[in-house]
Amino acid sequence: MSMLNSVLEKLTDEVQANRKSENPVSPLFLNRWSPRAYSSQKVSDSDLNTILESAHWAPSSFNDQPWRFIVAKTEEQLQVFHSFLGDFNKMWATKAPVLVLVASDKLRENGDPNGAHAFDAGTAWGFMALQAKMLGLSTHAIGGFDRDKARELLNIPDHIELHAVISIGYQGDKSDLPAGLQEREIPSGRKPLNKVVFEGKFNS
Repeated sequence: MSMLNSVLEKLTDEVQANRKSENPVSPLFLNRWSPRAYSSQKVSDSDLNTILESAHWAPSSFNDQPWRFIVAKTEEQLQVFHSFLGDFNKMWATKAPVLVLVASDKLRENGDPNGAHAFDAGTAWGFMALQAKMLGLSTHAIGGFDRDKARELLNIPDHIELHAVISIGYQGDKSDLPAGLQEREIPSGRKPLNKVVFEGKFNS
């Protein structure tokens, strides 16, 4: 409970130094960022199941629940996932104790196209990231991976779209990262809100 209180009640020092919201928001949203350094501490099955359960309660169009989560947590499973990660991401993501491939079914149960499948899967990933942070864990979404190879190795049918590999673990020391990544290991900022919010109509 103390970790949850910390995440919900106050900003970490590194977040305070790098992130300023224009309007009041829960510290949970600012404390959640995407580090690349992971410690060797394992993620418990209980915590992992809580993270996946939270993602499964995301809203979905017609309650189709199109998201699919393929989990790698054993050494053998992780080696398979490592084999289809891009070279850049292999430099750091191989240290994460859990990897989850987020995918979604492009078809509804009756065979019709589901136009909201990717939108819904993205929402589920957001829930996953927030729940992980509430448990004191870090996550990072990885788009750089070989989708064809992942599909083949994981026996994924064509009607399932692959979106991202999510690394999950406890944040480690950035000094363990390659030199080029250490300087990037800080919470990122955001564009001014008026650059992304438009009232009444879109302004280019």
